[in-house]
Amino acid sequence: MSIDIKNKDEQEQMRISGKLASEVLDMIENHIKPGITTGELDQICHDYIVNDQNSIPANVGYKGYPATICTSVNHVVCHGIPSTKKLKHGDILNIDVAIIKNSFYGDTSRMYLIGKPTQQGERISKIAYEALCQGIRQVKPGNQLGDIGHAIQLHTEKHNYSVVKEYCGHGIGKTYHAEPQVLHYGIPHQGIEIKEGMTFTIEPMINAGEPSVKLMPDQWTVVTRDHSLSAQWEHTILVTKDGFEVLTLSPNEKIV
Repeated sequence: MSIDIKNKDEQEQMRISGKLASEVLDMIENHIKPGITTGELDQICHDYIVNDQNSIPANVGYKGYPATICTSVNHVVCHGIPSTKKLKHGDILNIDVAIIKNSFYGDTSRMYLIGKPTQQGERISKIAYEALCQGIRQVKPGNQLGDIGHAIQLHTEKHNYSVVKEYCGHGIGKTYHAEPQVLHYGIPHQGIEIKEGMTFTIEPMINAGEPSVKLMPDQWTVVTRDHSLSAQWEHTILVTKDGFEVLTLSPNEKIV
């Protein structure tokens, strides 16, 4: 298994790409409201990446994917394809976006609460974010990938939610999906050692019900088998000498 270690110049390129990806999700927030379609959100993001950021939407055509962003609503776990579906009060929405700038990828996703949120929707979004942060806080040289997964799983299950096991985080750089695989469950002190200069995503998917999921006939959209709500957050992380740097952090965001 070959894991790419980024030098200082490559790390700087990753910072640029990560910042751009985060800015897409900042930009789209004001457009997210009841009545707008996920297809309209996709077009806005596409135009912003191409025209304002002078960057490449990484998802378009990736393994045949037909859109710029993934829009996963309510019981959709991940990879929801934008459509004419209108958002309504109480929906929860994950937008997942990746961009390419100067051959380097930035990848991030975020939850949005539509209109007047439900208590259930608000809670699972909050716990999913906390779980992501718990995982991020395990990132430092000398720790192992199992420490990340264990921290996420522990926080999730403490709140009576479940972790989706079929999908994981991944190495990223000049390649969209590279080694290592970053599982969102696991055993402490097991797995690959975390080293300075690694870059990878952490992106737990948390279900309100059972962890089992189903792939829909479009071969992209993944849903919860029991139709329970699902939430996901994702950041691209750089391993530093003393810990971590979140490359896709929004200006007003804090790792809790």
